[in-house]
Amino acid sequence: MADANNDSKKKIRNFTFKALKATVKGVLFYGIYFALWMYLAPISQMIPGLQQMVETFVIVYIFLIIVGELTSKTVFQYFFNMVKALFVIGYLIFSLKNGIFGLTFQNIRLTVDFRLFLVIAMLLSLLGLAKSVFQAINYMNEKAEYTRI
Repeated sequence: MADANNDSKKKIRNFTFKALKATVKGVLFYGIYFALWMYLAPISQMIPGLQQMVETFVIVYIFLIIVGELTSKTVFQYFFNMVKALFVIGYLIFSLKNGIFGLTFQNIRLTVDFRLFLVIAMLLSLLGLAKSVFQAINYMNEKAEYTRI
């Protein structure tokens, strides 16, 4: 009976530690976003919808960070890391469309090509996706029971 009580206390303590760690990571990520946004605020006034696009990305990414931390030491941690990498790829494709932005300001037309940035960011996200897949395979391999034939 006492052993079961200690086990439940240990589980509660581990979950509390995971929740605290996830909260700290989420707050730090949001703090970095907030500090960077102070410098990028003048740009957001020139590009319509930039702030909403960035805030949506940050909210979903922080959510995935928190859920990934809460499910740490399980196979679901790697699943959420894969989802995070796929989300970054999908959001980059969705938000940057073909990678070329055009902006008209008074009589001046400004065109910026972000295709190289798009390709590099997608390749880095694919690298993160591959890392998560290999980590999940390794986790399942370590959890597998070996039987003698």
